[in-house]
Amino acid sequence: MDELAKYKTVAVHVAAAGASAALGTASTYPLDTLKTLIQVGSSSGKTLAVPDVLYRVGLLSGFQDGREDDYVSVSEALMAGFAAGMTESFVSSPFELLKLRAQVSAVSHATPPPRRAEKSVARPLISRLLPRSSMDMTAMSNSLGILSTLTTKHANISDALKEYPWLMTGSGRPPAVSTVQTPSEVISLEGWTALWRGLRPGIVRDSIFGGVFFSSWQFLHQVMLYWKAAGMDPIPRYDKDIGPLSPISVSLAAGVSGSFAAAVSHGFDTARSRSQCTVLPKYLSMERRLLKWKRPGKRFERLTGIHPSDKNLLLNGIGLRMARCGLASSIIVGSYLFAVGHLLPD
Repeated sequence: MDELAKYKTVAVHVAAAGASAALGTASTYPLDTLKTLIQVGSSSGKTLAVPDVLYRVGLLSGFQDGREDDYVSVSEALMAGFAAGMTESFVSSPFELLKLRAQVSAVSHATPPPRRAEKSVARPLISRLLPRSSMDMTAMSNSLGILSTLTTKHANISDALKEYPWLMTGSGRPPAVSTVQTPSEVISLEGWTALWRGLRPGIVRDSIFGGVFFSSWQFLHQVMLYWKAAGMDPIPRYDKDIGPLSPISVSLAAGVSGSFAAAVSHGFDTARSRSQCTVLPKYLSMERRLLKWKRPGKRFERLTGIHPSDKNLLLNGIGLRMARCGLASSIIVGSYLFAVGHLLPD
């Protein structure tokens, strides 16, 4: 019976934590969307503000580990947060990429180019390499005219150019992010590894966020325990003798910690968002590997995945992310404590 009760307790905690996380995410999703649009829509020459985006849209429980006390130090919480953040970043990366592209596509006015008549020999290649794109005969003719003046040229330039589909579309650019957002489209055009694009800044962001969040929350938790113990006579020897804290105070402490952690890690969140909203075909990725292409920027920027041109945009949307993370943390912790308090017996 004791084993069954133990498993039931664990199951209740898991279910309450999952439901709380879903509630917190759903409650703060509009703020997350605004934050993403500000990060991705800004450029070095123009920074989007909240009114601009709105206008466009409008048109923990613990377990004993053998210690005398179940106290968790701030340094332990920091290291545990680092490890949890890195794991979360790797697991959630594909889902975050699809979410970001769906958010951007919701306010994008890009429309697929009109379909033109294509030669049957070129259709399979285009449909395989260029989703929603078709051959631009004008661009094709211009390219043939330029290359035909070369003294040494291919025996059949027309067929050779069909091996370079970007040239055949006339744009020289890959499709817009709004046209490559479903899993099948991303995998077909960019390859499986695209689902983990922006992993470097993502790991740095989530490890910093997790470490700062859990360590600062543990620090605030200890401060509140000491404050409560100061008014007790006699002074309790162990934390468990102080009694539970108010769920409201614990939720508010989590909100403050979430906002603080979001502010510290926001620069890497912007770098990841902008990286995930960039379409990079797998053929260009292969070409970069063959040419031994080096990442631009200084050593720190290369290690953390920050593009040099985004240095002035890293703090865009920081207020929205602080509000979103703070509110979500409070809702998650508050609803979790409420669910556990009502589902488990005293």
